[in-house]
Amino acid sequence: MVKSKKEDLNQFLISHLNTIYDTLQLFDGTASPTADKFNWNDVLQMSDHLSKQATIVGMLWTGESPKAESLTETMESYFNALQGFLLCCHGSTVGAGTTLSSIIHVSVKQIVDSSFRLLQGSVCLYEGSYEKDKKPSIPQLSGVVWEACSSFKKVPATNITAIGRAITQVAVSMKDVLREMKEVKPACPSSECEASGDNMSGDDDDEDLGDNLSPEEMEVATIVAEIVSETISVIKELIRVISGMIKLENPKDNSGFVESLEKLLKLCRGTGVQIDELGACVYPPQETEKMKQTVKIIQGNLDEVEAEVKGLKSSTDGFSGACGKLRNLLKHMETELGNRSEAELVVEMQNVTLGN
Repeated sequence: MVKSKKEDLNQFLISHLNTIYDTLQLFDGTASPTADKFNWNDVLQMSDHLSKQATIVGMLWTGESPKAESLTETMESYFNALQGFLLCCHGSTVGAGTTLSSIIHVSVKQIVDSSFRLLQGSVCLYEGSYEKDKKPSIPQLSGVVWEACSSFKKVPATNITAIGRAITQVAVSMKDVLREMKEVKPACPSSECEASGDNMSGDDDDEDLGDNLSPEEMEVATIVAEIVSETISVIKELIRVISGMIKLENPKDNSGFVESLEKLLKLCRGTGVQIDELGACVYPPQETEKMKQTVKIIQGNLDEVEAEVKGLKSSTDGFSGACGKLRNLLKHMETELGNRSEAELVVEMQNVTLGN
């Protein structure tokens, strides 16, 4: 009889886990734009309800082991709450772009995974299939569900918020590059280095590469630092522009609007990659041609960002001004790199002449 109850409980668990797994597959695709959109506050209320259900499961194990009927009833309520949460959450993704959808999917997956561990742990503990010294603490597993539900409250409710946060992360990474550019130093004159006893054998560690720049290389590093700083300013202004678009977001008819936001994010991330590349090129030996290519890509991305913002009819004087300053710096950088290429060519030609 006891064995039969254990088998029934296990089959009950497997059946409901499969149902939840099937429902989770909904998040692999986008919600139909014609479907009814669920209010985000309703989704948050469902997550709170799920958290309370996790508490009830944990309370079952604070005293003696629960009876099979009580465990089954409690799990039934939990599965219903989880299923309702998933359906409501998926309904809230109507009109969500790639960025927002992926954030929601990740957070939902964390809640589902923690729920599975809680319920499987309860059944395995009831069946006695755990070794004595490896018994899970069901209240602790309930706590993992609480944490997942609590983290879910930090999920952005709109495309604008989700993309704004993602673009902010790009700016944060650029600040690291800017800090590195401000830390590079020129190589000290031979006389000073000899007097101070500095190692001039060329065996310095990699971390000292930024301390050996020639005057020409320092000039390039200074311009790069200015470019990075102004790029961050452009992104800050872009975030202000995006934040001001909140009234334009319409879940029922915003596919073009969201596509523009996603494109802006992609361009910002692409620019972030090029900024990293440009910063790396500052360390000697500086690669002039690679820097020229990188500057061209940043210019192209800047042109596209401006065009996209103008298309949304949300440009501001601050944004336009920042773009203009960055464009001037990029042109200045191109000129400096062009002059440097010519100088390097002259040196090469002189070496060829002397060699002959």
